[in-house]
Amino acid sequence: ILPIIGVHSHLEIRRWGANFLAETFASPLLLLQAKETLSIVALPTLKELLEVPGEDSGVVKSVIQAAASIYGLVLSINNAHDSSTWDRMTSIKSNILKRWDTAPTGVRLCCIKFVQRVVQVQTPGVIADPRRPEQNEISLALVPRDHPLIPPPNLEAEASGLLDRLLNVFHEDISDAVLVNGTLNCLGILVRTRQSIANKIVSAVLNFNPLKQANSPMSPKLKVQIKSMERTTRAFLMNAYRRNESGPFAGRIKQYVERLSQSRLEIFDDGNRKRAAPSEPTDGLDNAKRARLGAELPDRPKIPPLPPGPTSIAQLYTLTSEEGLTSFDVTQLPIDLVVRITLPVLQRIDHGLLDQAVNAVRSRHVDLSKAQAALPQLPPLPLTALEDEDDDYEPDFEPTEDSEQILNKVDVLPPEDSQKPTIDLALGPFKLPQPPPITEEQAEQLGKGTISRVFSMMNVLEEPTKAQKPGLHRLAGSSYDREAWITVITRLATRASAGLSDNVPDGENGETQNGVVIKAKSHGLGDSIREILWKYIIEDFRVRIPIAIAWLNEEWYNDRLQAQFSEGTRWHGESKPLQQNFEKWALKVLDGIVPYLDAKDKVLIRFLSEIPVVNDAILERVKGLAKDPERVGLAVNAIQ
Repeated sequence: ILPIIGVHSHLEIRRWGANFLAETFASPLLLLQAKETLSIVALPTLKELLEVPGEDSGVVKSVIQAAASIYGLVLSINNAHDSSTWDRMTSIKSNILKRWDTAPTGVRLCCIKFVQRVVQVQTPGVIADPRRPEQNEISLALVPRDHPLIPPPNLEAEASGLLDRLLNVFHEDISDAVLVNGTLNCLGILVRTRQSIANKIVSAVLNFNPLKQANSPMSPKLKVQIKSMERTTRAFLMNAYRRNESGPFAGRIKQYVERLSQSRLEIFDDGNRKRAAPSEPTDGLDNAKRARLGAELPDRPKIPPLPPGPTSIAQLYTLTSEEGLTSFDVTQLPIDLVVRITLPVLQRIDHGLLDQAVNAVRSRHVDLSKAQAALPQLPPLPLTALEDEDDDYEPDFEPTEDSEQILNKVDVLPPEDSQKPTIDLALGPFKLPQPPPITEEQAEQLGKGTISRVFSMMNVLEEPTKAQKPGLHRLAGSSYDREAWITVITRLATRASAGLSDNVPDGENGETQNGVVIKAKSHGLGDSIREILWKYIIEDFRVRIPIAIAWLNEEWYNDRLQAQFSEGTRWHGESKPLQQNFEKWALKVLDGIVPYLDAKDKVLIRFLSEIPVVNDAILERVKGLAKDPERVGLAVNAIQ
């Protein structure tokens, strides 16, 4: 990618390329030997990107980070006296050091990281094993003292000067918090890896006061910066103290940290110097006090009184007087929309307002109950008065017609036997009406829909965690888990339609219409279940191969039962052989999984070893694997 991320490429490509180089050389996954080889190739591109006038700050930052990762690699390579590579690295270092004081803050932070890496490399480190220099840390100790290209005394003196320049940030009158924090983070690595300069660094930090700008009036931004510098300084010193608790600076570090914490509390913690909060209530209950202080009481919703006259349930629970809300019919809204509106409102409702509304409805209900009890009730009439009125009533039974007219009406009446019986009003037993008839095609479609829903439910069921009870007398499909539903489906496919119409000849045991035989289609549902079950297994056959084995065992068992009870169904002296579903679907399962098997798959061996029969047709399918040279071993192992 180096040719396409050069100085003449687009800005976005240069940003991406520089960032890619920085990430590549900083990655611990890339081997050291590969980094050394790639660093020589990448140095010219990095040098060109840095020398472009007015280059984008994002590109410059990434290039400096890549140079910080490469610097130690170039130093180890130059033990072989590669002058051109070292000259490029020296030019890059000079360019970065020139930007250190004048560049934007982000670029200066990257320069600080580069300087930390230069000081770490150009300072002698500890050699763990002189016999194996490739495993030692890259430092000046690996460079011979008489090296003509990179003399160690000159490099060590340069590192000391860069360290002084790095520590100069602690002596400035006005400290930049970002630069101070970045420097402290880089110095922690030097204290941990270079003991020869650790005391110098710790002494410079102990002379630094991060709270020195707190005496002047502090803005919120300045407060945040001071707190950040104080926290970073305290963390740096505590880490140095934990690594060497018996060192010469241990006592000074403890005193410094304690003094720093006390000063921070005095400057920023003003809680103890504030006066206590006023003791008057702040919730609007004391009206006189609130009026004197000029505060306003919170507005409370006004609940209108009930209208005169009879009160309905809607009026009892209506607590608003707005005409638009009271006249709105909520029943017109769909129930799902009402649920979506009600649940968020109930979660965000004010508990005080809710309690007030409940109390208002409760008080209305009490008032209505009292008003109902206060209504005058009419006293019941005494029984004696009713009896007297009954005694005084004497009806006139004298007929208004003569006897001859009455006899004529009696003769016209129908006989008593012909009179209609009285209607019995008692409730009899209720019976559901018969369902409407459906066609065979509709029944088959409904059966397919039911099976599809069962398979969709199996996808969300968990695998059985409880071990099945061993033995032949265990009850299959009794745990109501995925295995139980698989047992139900396999037996529906194999046994539900067995013997019904699979072997019935045309024209027998079937209905005819206009001379055309209408055959029963129960076997069509069984084949539909088998088709869905086959697709379910092929979708993830490595996981679901036990389902295929159980299914094919059921098919073989069902074929044996049918052969035992019928042995070729006879119709008018003719015999028709039974349909062998085991061989048909076993071959179809093999055709579905064989194209996706690799040389190391154990699925085929398990499948062939656990199905009840391996016939010639199945062996022919397995032999077809030998046509692929990579799967010859799989075919041989499966056949064995």
